[in-house]
This record gives sequence, structure tokens and C-alpha cells, in this order.
Amino acid sequence: MAGRTLFQKVVILGYGKVTGEVLQYVYDRQMEYGYELVFVEHEVHAFGTTEKICGDHGIPFHRITDRKELIEFLDRIAEKTLIISASNNFLFPASLVEKAHITIINFHNALLPGYPGRNAPTWVIYKGEKTTGITWHYVTAGVDEGNIIVQKEFRITEDMKAYELAQCLMDLAAEAFRESFADILAECVRTREQGFDPDRHMYRSSEVPADGILDLTESPAEIYRLLRSVDYGKNAIFPPLQTTIDDRSAEILRYRKISRDKCEEGEGLLYLPLGDDAALKIKYRFKNV
Repeated sequence: MAGRTLFQKVVILGYGKVTGEVLQYVYDRQMEYGYELVFVEHEVHAFGTTEKICGDHGIPFHRITDRKELIEFLDRIAEKTLIISASNNFLFPASLVEKAHITIINFHNALLPGYPGRNAPTWVIYKGEKTTGITWHYVTAGVDEGNIIVQKEFRITEDMKAYELAQCLMDLAAEAFRESFADILAECVRTREQGFDPDRHMYRSSEVPADGILDLTESPAEIYRLLRSVDYGKNAIFPPLQTTIDDRSAEILRYRKISRDKCEEGEGLLYLPLGDDAALKIKYRFKNV
């Protein structure tokens, strides 16, 4: 028996791991529901799998990095269409959102209405939150303001880095999407309003925790939290943190939590106590003057 939906087309827009999982799942359900499936890559991701998935399954793949061209592409859609924004930073214009035949859903890597905008894993770590989560919501003209489809919570561990948290949230988002997809297609989701403060802070991509300055007068625990909050591994989302050592400007190269008995003297090394048995090892280099 075929699944129930009036959507004739599904367009997926995004990059990264969660987008690949969503794309694969939507493809797997295509025969059941009979919709046309299209994928659009707006932001090129070095470790993305979506182009390969599209190639393996014959899914139309479009790489449209220009915002104006993407808006024009989406404006040409005439069929009743579901647009899935999965791990995507493109802001949909009101002219598209308000079209009666277009429905847009979006994945956000925090528990809305808290931490709207960019780099939410960074901010929940930096602010010392114990839990966070993911939200799938309908898209409106306002950023991260639409009604909530589904949310799932996640506990932040004491040593978790931003890239580790982001990975866990992507896995959680894919799980929540699979659980909600049938109701989304059937347009029978029991949504709830966010109930947000209109003056809530909207985090922007240009914002960096502590303005990118590591203050060595702060407690080691606060310093460690700042370091973890901007740590995206090989994806250099933020520039290196800056600090001052012996009245000289320096930048942080890397850090690591170690046991105290492994502290060794060396050039460009700094050790801070983290509890009774641990230390925070920081590698830095002085900047050229």
C-alpha cells in the first residue's frame, strides 16, 4: 500500500553527515510515496557524501552556490513541494516561504527557542549547559521561529568538544527525522509554538565566544570550557584563540586534558590544574611583532 502524501516533489538542501542520512532515507521511501526527489548543494562540504549518494541512485544533483541563483531555482518550482533544509545556512526569503504550494522544514542543532542562529553547539558548551538537543521545525519568514515538529534532548559530557557534540546531534537529528517523516508527508504533525521572547539573542556566524580571547586570569575550568566550545577539529570554523603570556601576544595551537603526572617542561607549553589529578595542557606560540 502506498504511503499517503499530496507532495509531488521533495527537495533536499544541505551539507554534511545528517544531510546524507536524510537524503538516503528520503530516497528509500520514494517508491512508497511516489514523489520526485531532487538534491541541491548550496554550501560545498569537504567531507560530504551527498553527491555520491545522488550518483549511486540517479538522484538529480544541483550545485548552486550563488544565493540569487538558488532563489531563482526554487522560485521556479510549480508542484506541491516539501523542501527539507538539513544542516543548511541558507535563509529562505519570505517570498518563497509564503507560497501556498511550498512547505519548508529545517533542522536546528539546539532546543529551540533557545540558542537560535549559528554554531549552537559552541554556545551551549561555552555557557556551561548540561543538556542540549535538536529541533525539526517548520520554516517561517523569521529565522528559527517556526512551529516545532519534533525535539530530542542530549546530555553534554564534561569533556565534550564542539565537533563531538555536533556529530552526536546530527545522529539524533537523523533519528528524529526518520520518526517524523511519515507525518510530515501526510501533513498531520502535531506541532507546537516556540513561545520565544522576540528580543532573544540570535547568534551570528561572526560571533566568537569571549571575543576569541583566552584570559589566563579565568579559572582553569572556564578556560577549558572556552577551548572545547570552539574546537571543531579539522573544520576551522573559528580562528585560533588569542592570549597574552609574559606581556607578549600569543595564539593557542592546541590543548589537551592529561593526568598531572604526564606534565613535561617544554617550549610553548602551559599547564593549568583541572581537579586533583588532571591538568590542562596548552600549546601556544608567540606572534611575530
